[in-house]
Amino acid sequence: MGDAYESNKASSRKGNNKKQGQAHKNTYAFHANKSSKITKRIANMPVGGLCEKCVDVIMWRKKFKKYKPLTCMKKCVNCEQKAIKDAYHVICNNCAGEKNVCAKCLESRDIVPTNIKTEKELIQEQVELERLLSGMTERERRTYLRQMERKSKKGDDAEDDEDESGSEEEGSDEDSDEDSDEESEDEK
Repeated sequence: MGDAYESNKASSRKGNNKKQGQAHKNTYAFHANKSSKITKRIANMPVGGLCEKCVDVIMWRKKFKKYKPLTCMKKCVNCEQKAIKDAYHVICNNCAGEKNVCAKCLESRDIVPTNIKTEKELIQEQVELERLLSGMTERERRTYLRQMERKSKKGDDAEDDEDESGSEEEGSDEDSDEDSDEESEDEK
């Protein structure tokens, strides 16, 4: 009987009133204190082993200073061992990997990989970049660095694509130089 009443419930609005905007709007957006040690530590914590939705939730918590990191390890719901190091995770990374599920919501969605780079990997990338740049002419080097800057501004950090495009451009520049030399010789 209660269900029938709720389904037929009419609007409590009287007259021809339009819905108005939000009553209390923020005059400026919230910005966390970026110079705070805690905020920096939380921002540098990696987010991985989660689905896209859970990653967005964690990033929102970090952005609006709602993220509370774990102080001690947490017990896994699946294997019941103290193995969870990350806040808001329910199962450990090993169990999540075995079951192929998100460590927070336990749903089998596409898992976002962790983008953690160790110091060795960073040093190796730097050495690789220096080696690549040393083999280029000054003109090619400046072009390559300018393209890397543009891509980093857009938020694309695909260095593999840059390496491929850089090597292709080297060949295309040489080809175009050779073509222009041949044309100038033909004109003479």
